[in-house]
Amino acid sequence: MLLSYLRRRLHLTGTKYGCGGGGCGACTVMISTYEPASKKIRHYSANACLLPICSLYGAAVTTVEGVGSTKTRVHPVQERLAKCHGSQCGFCSPGMVMSIYTLLRNYPEPTPEQMITALAGNLCRCTGYRPILDACKTFCKESICCQRKANGKCCCDQENYLFDKEEKVSTRLFSADEFQPLDPTQELIFPPELMRMAENQPKRTLFFHGERMTWISPVSLDELLDMKVAHPKAPLLVGNTSVGPEMKFRGVFHPVVIAPARIPDLNVVKCTEDGLTLGAACSLSVVKDVLTNAISEFPEEKTKVFCAVLQQLRTLGGEQIRNVASLGGNVISRKSASDLNPILAASNCMLSLVSRGKKRQIPLSDIFAEGVGNNTITPEEILVSVHIPHSKKGEYVCAFRQAPRRENALPITNAGMRVLFEEGTDIIKDLSIFYGGAASTTVCAKQTCSALTGRHWNEQMLDEACRLILKEIAIPGSASGEKVDYKKTLIVSFFYRFFLEVLQSLNTMDIEPNQSPQDPVGRPIMHQSGIKHVTGEAVYIDDLPSVDGELFLAVVTSSRAHAKIVSIDTSEALKVPGVFDIISANDVPATNEFYYSDDPEIVFARNKVICVGQIVCAVVADSDVHSKQAAAKVKIEYEVLEPVILTIEEAIKHNSFFEPKRKLEQGNVDQAFETVDNIIEGEIHIGGQEHFYMETQSVLAVPKGEDKEMDVYVSTQHPAFIQEMVAASLGVPANRIMCHVKRVGGAFGGKLLKSGLLASVAAVAANKTGKAVRLILSRGDDMLITGGRHPFIGKYKVGFMNDGRIRAVDVKYYINGGCTPDESVLVAAVSLLKMDNAYKIPHLRCWAYACKTNLPSNTAFRGFGFPQSALVTETWITGVADKTGLSPEKIREMNMYKENEQTHFKQKLDPQNLIRCWNECMEKSAYYSRKTAASQFNKQNYWRKKGIAIVPMKFPFGLGSRYLSQAAALVHIYTDGSVLLTHGGIEMGQGIHTKMIQVASRELNIPMSRIHFCETSTTTVPNACASAGSAGTDVNGMAVKDACQTLLNRLQPIINKNPKGTWNEWVRQAFEQSVSLSATGYFRGYNENMDWEKGEGQPFTYFLYGAACSEVEINCLTGDHKNLRTDIVMDIGCSINPAVDIGQIEGAFVQGIGLYTMEELKYSPEGVLYTRGPDQYKIPAVCDIPEQFSVSLLSSSQNPYGIYASKGIGEAGLFLGCSVFFALRDAVRSARNERGLKTSFVPNSPLTAEQIRISCADDFTEMMANNKPSSFSPRTISV
Repeated sequence: MLLSYLRRRLHLTGTKYGCGGGGCGACTVMISTYEPASKKIRHYSANACLLPICSLYGAAVTTVEGVGSTKTRVHPVQERLAKCHGSQCGFCSPGMVMSIYTLLRNYPEPTPEQMITALAGNLCRCTGYRPILDACKTFCKESICCQRKANGKCCCDQENYLFDKEEKVSTRLFSADEFQPLDPTQELIFPPELMRMAENQPKRTLFFHGERMTWISPVSLDELLDMKVAHPKAPLLVGNTSVGPEMKFRGVFHPVVIAPARIPDLNVVKCTEDGLTLGAACSLSVVKDVLTNAISEFPEEKTKVFCAVLQQLRTLGGEQIRNVASLGGNVISRKSASDLNPILAASNCMLSLVSRGKKRQIPLSDIFAEGVGNNTITPEEILVSVHIPHSKKGEYVCAFRQAPRRENALPITNAGMRVLFEEGTDIIKDLSIFYGGAASTTVCAKQTCSALTGRHWNEQMLDEACRLILKEIAIPGSASGEKVDYKKTLIVSFFYRFFLEVLQSLNTMDIEPNQSPQDPVGRPIMHQSGIKHVTGEAVYIDDLPSVDGELFLAVVTSSRAHAKIVSIDTSEALKVPGVFDIISANDVPATNEFYYSDDPEIVFARNKVICVGQIVCAVVADSDVHSKQAAAKVKIEYEVLEPVILTIEEAIKHNSFFEPKRKLEQGNVDQAFETVDNIIEGEIHIGGQEHFYMETQSVLAVPKGEDKEMDVYVSTQHPAFIQEMVAASLGVPANRIMCHVKRVGGAFGGKLLKSGLLASVAAVAANKTGKAVRLILSRGDDMLITGGRHPFIGKYKVGFMNDGRIRAVDVKYYINGGCTPDESVLVAAVSLLKMDNAYKIPHLRCWAYACKTNLPSNTAFRGFGFPQSALVTETWITGVADKTGLSPEKIREMNMYKENEQTHFKQKLDPQNLIRCWNECMEKSAYYSRKTAASQFNKQNYWRKKGIAIVPMKFPFGLGSRYLSQAAALVHIYTDGSVLLTHGGIEMGQGIHTKMIQVASRELNIPMSRIHFCETSTTTVPNACASAGSAGTDVNGMAVKDACQTLLNRLQPIINKNPKGTWNEWVRQAFEQSVSLSATGYFRGYNENMDWEKGEGQPFTYFLYGAACSEVEINCLTGDHKNLRTDIVMDIGCSINPAVDIGQIEGAFVQGIGLYTMEELKYSPEGVLYTRGPDQYKIPAVCDIPEQFSVSLLSSSQNPYGIYASKGIGEAGLFLGCSVFFALRDAVRSARNERGLKTSFVPNSPLTAEQIRISCADDFTEMMANNKPSSFSPRTISV
């Protein structure tokens, strides 16, 4: 693949590995091709991880290094993305740059719609996308499609409108005047030698022979037919978006591949009297452009099919996929998930087929006539073209889809429908209904269509149609998670939407700078690595140059959840070329099991496995390809052990918990329940969440060759812990292990203990082989092995008065800890300490249990228990509102902390800023007027509902013990006046190094440009605590400040003697006077403690406050929703860097949207994780952020405990994503009320489209209830 060639052969490491399946955009490059006939150059973006190098013959490839660099010239795209604060961890930034750059090469002044489309295939886990869009806006001209209408809709039906045309770009966080202009004349030209080659060289068949396979690229149809006869089983490959993932992820092997993309007959675009003929090798982007042009040229009556196909193309994959995927590949693969096949089949599209001496045309619908076993197209036939017809008078065509995410996501179900009426009537003359996602290929509701022909288009027809469709379309439970009821509901809901559409046709951010211009603290300073992020020069672990003789490690993981290892057979693996050795528990010189509590954390499984994904052994080889091939050949025989515990319920049944269990109690709960007016009881399930950091777990272990020294380069939040674990595994003192971290491509809590275990695996391999070992987990292995946020069940009993005052709460939390303790007991404890959120509860009893199960251990994740326990609290708050008939915001206000009080663990609290945030958010969001407007909208719309919710937040800051928040720094001043700064904090996107340089700049009173940060290393700052718990800036800032003050105190006598001297003069004089120009700084940590026996203490140092108001709109027929608007007000003290802090708030909030509304982990009943990459697991994309998104920082807020009165901001914003969850609940409740469903609605998290649809109960969901099969085995379980 192009990606490995760029990275391994050419050492162009700006193009990143993110997922390997074309789902994240981290590997985006620009491909340029020249067409001699038209003399036109075509530029398009593509995923390097799916591009075979053989397919690029004659093409030019531009990577981020070719766009611009700090050594030559930083391109305007790179500059603006960096200066608009559009990079945090920076791992996704090169891909973002390439998507934007490619668009600008084709359209130097793009519209906002084009920009959003270009970014749909790129994922970012850090920023929340808003600053990336800000950078994009600076290139955009006004949209040419239409004027925005009063209701905010656009004629393109562009539902996810993220650019507000009435609002200009906010320039408060950056200055647009600084940007260099975009000059298209200065771009790289297409290589003249490739142009001459295309014009002068006769086209010839290309043969490429690899180690295991042959690639053949013919240039004529006759040649292709000959090759098809010679190699009947060889797949035809154009874009590699189907064959590639099958070979990579499913182990399918093809010794011969035929690539017909260069054959002119397969690339034809022809306009005929009755429609358009498009070559089978035409990319989906070409099809999209052709249809768009045709729609503008032909009368509306003729283009209904074109419009429906175009609608599906807009959301099919990202731009990178559409640019290479072919129309013919989509048809011929007959994939169930195809968005195009149902609409093409329903529209009577024709296929032109050719074989030796024979040509024929068949309706596309024929290939789906008999379902899976259909053999209409014979093996020797080639699909040459697809004919898409004009629509006729009286014909109506519609396409529908519902997916886990609106864009760049495979559909759950889709449909294509067409109806033709007898002229001038509403009598059905012809009807076609096709569904995708319902079975293993596209299916036709043939009997239904036949039965309805001749009927009038009315309610009676609709009722019968729904019954017939449900009877005819059988939906089996899918292997990756049953959505049977939801799919059935969708197929009838789609038809109802079609019925309605045909029937209708028939009849800011506030920052106040007021300080000296020299002082950088409090200013929106660009991320120190921002430019390097966007030029691809920022180095991550897998970008480090290869070490001579280095080996690549691939892990072999358990396929059983709880089993004894009977035998491990490595004989076949050792026969694979390039394999060096197999590493197992027997090769660990010292510690293989780490006992931080009663249950160990394990490097290699020794005699038994306790979860699917546990590392059993590892293979080291001369390449990553060989190591993975060999790992797949290791055979492990198991003997299953009982019990296999996967879910929280099973853990409770078997009394399987990690100790200790935690409890907090205040007041007299039982007595209070006797005196209240009302009691509600309930429970809520909250699903887990995958970290999905863009840089997967990565380690490079390099033995030094003497004294058992080893350099370990690792993507981690905690280098000292890595050093400790690796040293213990190898049985050497910690001073022999040097751990280095330059930067981390995202972490969110997922690179703590698991990184230590993986570093030990690599170090043991390096120790045994004596060679450098590189371990880079694939996305699938990373998700399988590492665990994430804890699945959570909250069971509550709440007593309250009729006026809404809450008097008593009794609650139990159960978290799914997985197979080893990791951080689970601590997460459970923190969930108790933070469960009150913003509310004073007079009588409270709460328990927390960490369940021990046979899943990979769950671990720390941004928020650390608070996002789950606080959601439980907000759930019973809304339950009280339902019961009393009062609004949720009234219940919240009534029970909020009001004055200086104590928490339930007796820590003092001043909630003044909580109330200020709440009131400001109410005002800025215009909550009450918008609530009235939403209510009015809901009265006028039966199938669409709006919801709005406002949620307060109190987020305690602290790590519970003083020693966990200690920090150190080391500052050197060199004789030329430059300063080298290092500290124990890790840069993982939160801008800590930028802030530390700001601190040093203020303290030393020198410009930031004079200060450099090299890396975090155990050789410079020993025993550093983890960068976690939002504390990095607070504690390391104190240490940096201490070191700088020590140095300034040493320089002060010299400055006093020569007050008018320069910094360089003072430094030179200090050196000549033998004054030390190096100092360590130290911070002892915050005085935090908690006595669990007494249930009291001061585990936190201070509190952050905030409030968020979100408004949504749901589609009751599909469960789809749009995030319309979010307003956030946050109290973060005096911000050191508002641009960085607002970026943290927005990024955390969007991650919260993912947790509460989208991100769904699915396990088999045997404990196997199904969702192992961006194809199955959907994090928010650019289409999911609120259309209007405003973050305000509370003014005049001080924090006496933080560095420069700031507050640690990394985690708090995530919980505010639940404002979207409760807005969705509000919309669903409105729908349920209208349908007469008065029972209280308690949604589980994530509140997905499926749950929304089923909760908006109606006649269609009632049909599902009546069609339940008598026996059903679930394919997925809720853990």
